[in-house]
Amino acid sequence: MRIAQVTPLWERVPPPAYGGIELVVSLLTDELVRRGHEVTLFATGDSITLAQLESVHPRAIRNDPTVKEYQIYETMQLGNVYQRAHEFDIIHSHMGCPALPYAQLVKTPTVHTLHGTFTSDTSKAYAYARSQPYVSISDAQREPSLNMNCVATVYNGIDVDSYKFYAEPNDPPYLAFLGRLSPEKGPHHAIEIAKRTGMRLKMAGKVDIVDQEFYEEVLLPQIDGEQIQYLGEANHVQKNILMGEAVATLFPITWREPFGLVMVESMAAGTPVIAMRLGSAPEVIRDGKTGFLCETVDECVAALDRVAEIDRAVCRQHVIENFSVQRMTDGYEAVYRQLLGERLFQVNGKVLSKFK
Repeated sequence: MRIAQVTPLWERVPPPAYGGIELVVSLLTDELVRRGHEVTLFATGDSITLAQLESVHPRAIRNDPTVKEYQIYETMQLGNVYQRAHEFDIIHSHMGCPALPYAQLVKTPTVHTLHGTFTSDTSKAYAYARSQPYVSISDAQREPSLNMNCVATVYNGIDVDSYKFYAEPNDPPYLAFLGRLSPEKGPHHAIEIAKRTGMRLKMAGKVDIVDQEFYEEVLLPQIDGEQIQYLGEANHVQKNILMGEAVATLFPITWREPFGLVMVESMAAGTPVIAMRLGSAPEVIRDGKTGFLCETVDECVAALDRVAEIDRAVCRQHVIENFSVQRMTDGYEAVYRQLLGERLFQVNGKVLSKFK
């Protein structure tokens, strides 16, 4: 198949540190190329890929102070993609709402992966384009009231082989937290859990501009560099070590997390996850087998008394079976064939074997 993968320009593909969407797109794109598909990746010019790379900007916009209006480059990218729509059998957008009007104007089908949650504003856009095909990254992410055409749920995947397995945690023990230092990710809850148990907490992640006040007023006063440590952003190797050597990874979210790649990355390293029972967490964690699902901070604290019951090898096997890049790519190939089959049937009265 001739496939266009379209990703935001905010971060490089793959991301050097934090960036869930860009990591997933990178793994999916390269695996599709390995399987013999003709793939074009529309991303930042500094992206690294096995596919043909096309870009309207040479570097990640997040790190480019010369860019004042991000939307301009987003519009240029989508214009480039859809001017060339006839070159592709299918367009796979990871852009969210901005791609919806363009997809209505061409014959080449676009499938949209939903990477975020729904707001009052985005809900209006998705309701406007509800008939376009969507892929959710968890069942919990879906919003039934919008009556969108969700054709499948495809869980995000990782390259499990690139994660070292840690059969035992480090001694002395510590807890890990990885993610944006924002209220919805729950770093303040992670600090409370650590303080109540007396354990060290090592935190890594980026601080976005919108979260700067939260970081400075709520988190920074509690970061002492000893019990509560903030390590800054972490690259792939640093993340693997941070979570792999931990007793547990804390995931005390306060929102409907659409997927939560950190949970999968932690389990791949062998480390169980203690998470709030929100969003996708019940779909990703096997309660009592690869971690614990909790309703409150009190339950998170209590779960640490049981964390030694978890077999770390079971954590990794769970990821291999359910959240590998191969499993994810299988899911998207099935979606592509389904959509192309439906389109060809409408045109020709039958499904052509070339897409089987």
